[in-house]
Amino acid sequence: MNDISARIEALREKLGRDLCILGHHYQKDSIVAHCDHTGDSLELSRRVPEIAARHIVFCGVFFMGESAALLTRPGQNVYLPREDADCMMSLMASACHARAVLKELAELGRGVTPLAYVNTSVGLKAVVGTFGGAVCTSANAKTLLKWAFDRGRGVLFLPDRHLGRNAARALGMDENDWHVLRLSGDGLLDPATQPLDRPLLLWPGCCPIHGQFTQARVASLRREHKNCRIIAHPECPPEVAALCDDTGSTAYIIKDAAAFAEAARNAAGPRRTLVVGTECNLVDRLTARHRADCDIIPFAPAFCPDMGLVDETALLALLEKIAAGSARPVNVPEAEGAPARLALTRMLDACGK
Repeated sequence: MNDISARIEALREKLGRDLCILGHHYQKDSIVAHCDHTGDSLELSRRVPEIAARHIVFCGVFFMGESAALLTRPGQNVYLPREDADCMMSLMASACHARAVLKELAELGRGVTPLAYVNTSVGLKAVVGTFGGAVCTSANAKTLLKWAFDRGRGVLFLPDRHLGRNAARALGMDENDWHVLRLSGDGLLDPATQPLDRPLLLWPGCCPIHGQFTQARVASLRREHKNCRIIAHPECPPEVAALCDDTGSTAYIIKDAAAFAEAARNAAGPRRTLVVGTECNLVDRLTARHRADCDIIPFAPAFCPDMGLVDETALLALLEKIAAGSARPVNVPEAEGAPARLALTRMLDACGK
């Protein structure tokens, strides 16, 4: 244990039950080692209401800290080790732009239920909550998309067009059922030329990390690793997802890797290979965990630079401020907090908590 790691652990012991550290699966091993709980966005959101600690540290990007802050009780605060850890996808859909588009659609007689991926700002979640919608994660996108359609109107899915299409395909829809919106700086671009009557309207955003995965790479992996299994995160393009053996959230991928390793351990024949298409901190962790039974390799080099901003130095600095009473918690204005919380609780209710 290095000096910084030792000082973090000393502060964890000092703060005791007043502190709880959460970490997303995409965090480095050096951060995960200090976390009380790790998980994907849905798992960690579900945990927040059960946490008794006064200080909740969220090792992840800003929207995760905001989401956690929406679910805390009076007397609890959420902190981020790096307040500048952003999300490139979330920046593709601002609250004011989404509000303008929803109003314009309504004026055109095209009422929709908005469904926002959790990888969005609290402001956008508030807009979605105000317009009767909910948020979703990669783990429950299919469930929430069905929930949104059950409202009896069309759906606007934002900001990730890839996740939206993959979830729609899982419900039996195809390209004739959706349309990726063409946007101007303040609303829709030439709305009369767009098929806005389609059931599913998609915001034209994506995750640059997962969006870089290609069909050519799938073909290359199949040639290099005969009989390999390929699983990818549903933020990848749908044409790539269609060529994979399966897609799923980070939690799903972890379970799939464990099942693959167990089957490989009990199988005869050559060593088996699992290709995992998601952020490589998680892939590297799975590789180490199951090395004795199988080979787990990344689909492609895919590291999220914003997740990478969180390191032990940043975590130590935050814990020192918490201990000194000078840490700045995540602040969610109540004007945004109430409708954003509504969008988030709709998701949790739809998933049975």
